[in-house]
Amino acid sequence: MFVRLLYLGFKIYCFIFRPVRMGVRVMMIQNEKVWLVRHTYVPGWHMPGGGVKRGETLEAAARREAFEETGAQLGEVSLMGAYTSFIQWKTDHAVVFICRDFMITGRSDGEIAEVRDFPLDELPRNVYLPHRLRLDEVRAGKNIPQFGEW
Repeated sequence: MFVRLLYLGFKIYCFIFRPVRMGVRVMMIQNEKVWLVRHTYVPGWHMPGGGVKRGETLEAAARREAFEETGAQLGEVSLMGAYTSFIQWKTDHAVVFICRDFMITGRSDGEIAEVRDFPLDELPRNVYLPHRLRLDEVRAGKNIPQFGEW
């Protein structure tokens, strides 16, 4: 409940200040399955990820977020692309990495309700649309890296 209240406060902050934010997402794929997370404060399934901290590289942020949200230690990561969104009164830039070399060694943190792997060709209906689009692009073998709107 507390996390939901924080999330509501963040939405109010965005309405007032219109921030520009930088975040990362990690598409974790092994054996034709992708690992997704379900948060406690927003509906649907998402690729692990979150905000980049001051003094942190994009790759370090991706590794940290993957570990915090799934308990995964990432091996080699590659850049999929950079995307921009203008929803909910803010400008979000998301850098998406692909990782096919990882091992789940820990547990997710308190903001994650569930972590699961899904066959790439049998994704749940409620995958967050921008994440589903990126997954569809990888399945279709589109040229990577890319950029555009989230």
